[in-house]
Amino acid sequence: MADDKSEEPAELEGDGTQAEQAEPETVSNGDPEAAEAGDGSDEPAAEPDAPESLEDALEAAKDAALRAQADAMNVQRRAEQEIEKARKFALERFCGDLLSVVDNLERALDSGGNDQGDAALAEGVELTRKGFMDVLAKYGVEPVDPVGEPFDPETAQAMSMVEQPDVEPNSVVAVMQKGYLLNGRLLRPAMVMVSKAPSDA
Repeated sequence: MADDKSEEPAELEGDGTQAEQAEPETVSNGDPEAAEAGDGSDEPAAEPDAPESLEDALEAAKDAALRAQADAMNVQRRAEQEIEKARKFALERFCGDLLSVVDNLERALDSGGNDQGDAALAEGVELTRKGFMDVLAKYGVEPVDPVGEPFDPETAQAMSMVEQPDVEPNSVVAVMQKGYLLNGRLLRPAMVMVSKAPSDA
């Protein structure tokens, strides 16, 4: 009987030790927070991509803004150029009509007499012609009078050719009607007479 009682505590102690060793495994395996931490360990890896996407979007927005600004500047520049062209050449037709008046005044001066009455009239005509030319000059009109210069088909029209031994061939020897420029653009070509080389006798 004494032997049986002495063996029971040994068995209890052995069982208690096994129970204590089993408890930590049960606690650690059943902890929900530990399980969640283990299962979600791969999720934060996607977060670093967010700043890169934001920077890309910002760069794209900057590029779009710069392109829009450049397009607006181009449109404004073209509009300013068109306005400038319209301003320069708006009076082209009107000035062209006035040139016939200037031509008539110059013809009147060329055909004037030598007596005192004609001289007074010629002076008045000259003042009128000069007034016309001053007004036209304010708007960019300038005469083309190429006497003695090489013939330039860009600003003059040859009406005839004459032999001039003492003049270089293809030179303007006379102007029958002056030409005019409007702001550097040909308004009317000059009607001229051009020299040519003498023919062999």
